[in-house]
Amino acid sequence: MLSKLLAEAVGTFWLVLGGCGSAVLAAAFPQVGIGLLGVSLAFGLTVVTGAYALGPISGGHFNPAVTVGLWAGGRFPGGSILPYVVAQVAGGIAGAGVLLVIASGAPGFDLAGGLASNGYAEHSPGKYSMVAGLVCEVVMTAMFLLVILGSTHKRAPVGFAGLAIGLALTLIHLISIPVTNTSVNPARSTGPALFVGGWALQQLWLFWVAPLVGALVGGGVYRMLFEADAEPDVIGRPATS
Repeated sequence: MLSKLLAEAVGTFWLVLGGCGSAVLAAAFPQVGIGLLGVSLAFGLTVVTGAYALGPISGGHFNPAVTVGLWAGGRFPGGSILPYVVAQVAGGIAGAGVLLVIASGAPGFDLAGGLASNGYAEHSPGKYSMVAGLVCEVVMTAMFLLVILGSTHKRAPVGFAGLAIGLALTLIHLISIPVTNTSVNPARSTGPALFVGGWALQQLWLFWVAPLVGALVGGGVYRMLFEADAEPDVIGRPATS
């Protein structure tokens, strides 16, 4: 279990540093900024690389909503949810901390910029309402879980799950960055919010509640669509026990 928890922490660290780092450091960099498309790809790439590198150890969840959704889909033991979530949140905080150290080395850096925190209403990139943000996060997370569970089903082509999941996360960001800056991952939201404080912490509740509800919905729908017997709980391929 210790190696699995360490893998989850490292994978979530990589997701936050890579995804949020692209938004903070490179999205609007003078003349060569990567923009919304680049940030979306960065989040997808962190999941692809993390899933193939660390998935064989822990399952490559890197997200409390994924862990809960896999449980809801009958693919993960309930007794392991809490330690996985703790490891994921710790990794997310570490990733945001390293990002803050790097970002603060630039002249004029201001933490008030949000460090890629998630938000709604006045803190939504597109000023979308709380209800819009809630619905968006629930639906996007539910679809994310359906892709994860379906692509790792025993009837799915072997070896392509990590790619499908990474592309799904890229698509999710392309849709929802303007709405909430895209969470679908409570650990990803918690890391930056702890350092930004204020409004980011006040709005953090939505980015726990909505992804977890979406994960339960996605897991429930999956169980209605697929058989759930003797399937791996790992993104990419079965983990060794």
